[in-house]
Amino acid sequence: MRRVLIVKLSSLGDVIHAMPVVADLCAALPGVCVDWVVEPGFAPLVRRVEGIGEVIDCAQRRWRKRWWTSDVRREKHAFRARLQQHCYDAVLDLQGLTKSALVARQALMVPGGLRYALGNRTDGSGWEAPTRWLADRAITLEPHIHVVDRSRHMAAEALGYAVSGPPRFGLRAAGEPPPQSRTLVFVHGTSRDDKLWPEAHWIAFGRSLVQRGWRIAMPQASEEEARRAERIATGIGPASCDLWPRMGLDALVDQMGAAQGVVGVDSGLSHLAVALDLPHVQLYNFPTAWRTGPMPAHGHAHQVSVGGADVPALDAVASAWQTVAHARGVAP
Repeated sequence: MRRVLIVKLSSLGDVIHAMPVVADLCAALPGVCVDWVVEPGFAPLVRRVEGIGEVIDCAQRRWRKRWWTSDVRREKHAFRARLQQHCYDAVLDLQGLTKSALVARQALMVPGGLRYALGNRTDGSGWEAPTRWLADRAITLEPHIHVVDRSRHMAAEALGYAVSGPPRFGLRAAGEPPPQSRTLVFVHGTSRDDKLWPEAHWIAFGRSLVQRGWRIAMPQASEEEARRAERIATGIGPASCDLWPRMGLDALVDQMGAAQGVVGVDSGLSHLAVALDLPHVQLYNFPTAWRTGPMPAHGHAHQVSVGGADVPALDAVASAWQTVAHARGVAP
C-alpha cells in the first residue's frame, strides 16, 4: 500500500472529523502517502495535518453555479488531470455523497486498487445510496456511531487494520501562546439560530471570567456575528474583549491555537478547538453531542460537551469550564 486518496470535500466540521484517519493510516501502513481531495476553502486546513501528502482542490460548489462556462470546463479538466497524476492503491470516500463518489470514480487506480465507500446511513449522516453503487466495495458500519469513529472505522475496515487509541488530529498552530496570556475564545456563532447560546449567558459568564483575570476573544464571520460580538463585548466590558476581524482559516488556526481555551456552540470552530487540543467546552441545545462532540472515550478529559436536553444552564457551563481547565492545569 503506497498511496491512498481521501475524498472529503466539506464542510468545516466534517473535514475536521475526518482528520484522524491520516494519523491512523500512517501508523498502520508505514511509508504510505496520503492525499486528500477537498473544497478550496478548507484546503489550507488540510495542508496543516501532519502526515498529509498532496491536497487537491475541488471547487464543486463554485462549479455548480457556473457549470456551463468555458472557465469551469477548463478548471474541471485541470482538476481531473491533477487527480490522475498518481495511481492509487485505495480511494476512501469518507463523505458518503453522490458528488464525492463521482470524484472517487475519477481517480486512477493501480492494478488491484479499490475504491471504498460507506455502505449504509449512520445516525445523523447525509449519506446517499449512489455512493455505495459507485464504489468497488461498500463498508457497512454500526449506525449509532460518532462521526470521528465512523471515518476511522471505515478506513480500518477497508484496509485491514485495527483502530487503536484516541483520535489524533495532527493539526497544529504556528508558534506558541504568549507567556502569561489568559485568553478564552467565545465561539458564539453557528449556522443555525437554534444552536445559539443566549447572549445574556455569554455576558454573565464573560464578566465572571474577567474578574479572574481572563480576556475574552470573539471571532466573527458575518455581519450578524459581528453585531452579536459587539453586544456581548459591550455587556462584558469592551476593555476586556478582543473582537477578531474576519480572517482566513490559516490565520484563524494560529489565532485560536494561541489561546488558552475555547467555549463554543456546536459549530465548525468548536470542532477546530477539539482538533487543536485546546481546553474546550462545547454547548449543545439538542441531544446530539454523542455524535459530534468531545467524548470521554476519545481521551478528552480537558474537552467536554454540555447540554443536550435543552439550552445549557449558565452554572453548568461555568462548572464544565473549571473541570476542563483543571484537567489541563490551567487556573480557571
